[in-house]
Amino acid sequence: MNDPRLSAAPMVAPPARRIPIARILFVVLLAAVVAGTAVLLRSRSRAASAAVADSARAMADRVIPVLTAPAVRSDVPVWLEGLGSVSAFYTVTVRPQVDGRIEKVLFTEGQAVRKGDILIQIDSRPFAIQLQSATAALDRDQAQLKNGQLNLERYKSLSAQNLISQQQFTDQQATVAQLEGQVHSDEALINSAKLNLDYARITTPIDGVVGMRLVDPGNVVRSTDATGLVVVTQLDPIAVFFTLPEDDLALIQQAMAKGPLPVQVRSRDGERPLGEGTLAVIDNEINLATATIRLKAIFPNAEHLLWPNEFVKARLKITTLERALVVPAAAIQHGPQGTFTYIVSADSTAAIRQVTADTMQGDLAIVSKGLSPNDVVVVEGQAQLRPGARVAGKPASGSVPNAGASGSPMRDEAKP
Repeated sequence: MNDPRLSAAPMVAPPARRIPIARILFVVLLAAVVAGTAVLLRSRSRAASAAVADSARAMADRVIPVLTAPAVRSDVPVWLEGLGSVSAFYTVTVRPQVDGRIEKVLFTEGQAVRKGDILIQIDSRPFAIQLQSATAALDRDQAQLKNGQLNLERYKSLSAQNLISQQQFTDQQATVAQLEGQVHSDEALINSAKLNLDYARITTPIDGVVGMRLVDPGNVVRSTDATGLVVVTQLDPIAVFFTLPEDDLALIQQAMAKGPLPVQVRSRDGERPLGEGTLAVIDNEINLATATIRLKAIFPNAEHLLWPNEFVKARLKITTLERALVVPAAAIQHGPQGTFTYIVSADSTAAIRQVTADTMQGDLAIVSKGLSPNDVVVVEGQAQLRPGARVAGKPASGSVPNAGASGSPMRDEAKP
């Protein structure tokens, strides 16, 4: 079965594979490029690290300009601030009390008037005629009364002598009493006519400023008219209504029990002072919708800086903290660990100091822990600072905290 020719044939090995020289050169070149790139990247990384280190050293050596202020002891008034509106102390809508035609308007719109000044004259002739008629009736009835009284005296004498009946005497007494009643009625009519004449001269019941004229001369007005003739408002003194949170009610009541509480008002933007007055009334209920309490303060207003329905900012002084430690409010910063401030050490480097700020009063912060008198705090430039940074401090404009900005003069700072 086996072919001897096939088994005797010699075995021939396959030819060896040759690697092309071009491929070898490519691989070598690729390895060189990779190695060069790695060296270049490492060199650049070292250069960048060196640059960062140099920048860090430069930042560490850089002097950072900041504005500073000292912590000082000062008397600080405590104010509660709220929004309010001005209201006239008295507002009177002048209405006619008699019917008639308006003859004259004797005021100028916007004019300041005094109590009793005549504003409007209503045609008084009908009331003058009523007065004349009532006076004539009085004269007639007084004459009849006098005659009746004389007859009563005669009847009295005749009755005593039994010359007339007792009934005639008592009838005369009744007649005299009726005549006296008629005289009193006539006197009442005279007083009514005089009152109508007085009502025809419409006067202002208060001192104040008249508003726009609501009815022109020539119109017939009636005492039942719903529309008035003019509105008079009293502007000096004047009232301001403002609201505060209900949580402040106990503080206000305690402070008010010790004496009158001063109130200051400023314009709505807080820029212009408009007046200083005194708290007069705490409303008798809390507004449930807003959880606020309404208060009323009275202000002298001779210059008319306050005007009815004007929106204002009001603040109520409830106490004064004596010799409190204060710094500008801008010095207080907030971080994950609470409030802190940067202070400038004796070697002109910055350091962080954790502080406790009890309250803010305007541009002042009252600090109870963390600072001592004469510590210098940074009030501007904190964003560039880190602990140990070198600083060049410059006192901020008005850098010494002064409670006088809130209404009380600063006291001498404590000695260290």
